[in-house]
Amino acid sequence: MRELDLTSLRLFVTVCETRSIARAGEQASIVGSAISKRLAQLEDAVGTPLLVRRRRGMEPTPAGETLLEHARAMLASSALIERDMAGYASGMKGQVRLLATASVMAESLADDVAAFLNNPAHQDIQVDIEERLSSGVVRGIREGSASLGLCWDASDLSGLKTRPYRTDHLAIVVHPRHPLAARKTLRFVETLDYPHVSLPVASAVQLMLQRAAARVGKAVTYRVIVSNFESAMRVVRANLGLSVVPEEVAAAYARTWGLRCIRLEEPWARRRFALCFRDEAALSPAARLLLAQLEQGGASEQAHRATRAKPQMKPAPRRAR
Repeated sequence: MRELDLTSLRLFVTVCETRSIARAGEQASIVGSAISKRLAQLEDAVGTPLLVRRRRGMEPTPAGETLLEHARAMLASSALIERDMAGYASGMKGQVRLLATASVMAESLADDVAAFLNNPAHQDIQVDIEERLSSGVVRGIREGSASLGLCWDASDLSGLKTRPYRTDHLAIVVHPRHPLAARKTLRFVETLDYPHVSLPVASAVQLMLQRAAARVGKAVTYRVIVSNFESAMRVVRANLGLSVVPEEVAAAYARTWGLRCIRLEEPWARRRFALCFRDEAALSPAARLLLAQLEQGGASEQAHRATRAKPQMKPAPRRAR
């Protein structure tokens, strides 16, 4: 097979996404005949048809679907190379792209990255962070669109390298006048008779809650679906429903707005987060430094939790003289 060029791959991806050679030409400022020629050369290079015309427009063949996945990964890697090399040319010594879930973003990641960047030894490193659902984090790392990812370790991380990060504990947040407000702890099944305030239903937590409800023959009733924790807490504050959120996130809102935060007593309520990446040897020096910093943050949290969990030894009573 002849060597594939990135320009043809980029045009192929654009045609697949727009389903039209004409629209792809408009986006790339190239006439349609030139794109058709490149696509024909691409099919000749791989030795099989890649596109077929349907009623809804151009669609990739099975071979085209496979090439599309590889092409996106190659183009993402190419973009990262261009950006990193531009950083060196301008005096920047490194640039790291990081994908993370909303829970990680809301809890500890910002502080950990700030501590990393405040180190004088890292003053020439830039860290870019993008929030995604757990599935999006894993997909982005597999496709090569970022160096490091942070997500719940219950996600499908097969094929990726992982390191432990931090943990959190899911809790139920309710209005002080909610029927469950007086409880100290709760089982999830006890919440299913009340309307919920949900983050995106495709998120890992919501999918897990739906499965937990299905196991007891019930369903989660969603009254409101929001996109972030603050919106969820505002809806709870209006007493429109309860919400399942990390205890570490809910605590500040509970103190400020007088909400009740009740720990969930479920085996799955304690969540572990993982750092994921494709291959440590392929990480840039800057990415390896950030990986080590984030690992250290996770290890420090575990040590702190272990210290708090140890029973404190009481001093022996003094003997009377």
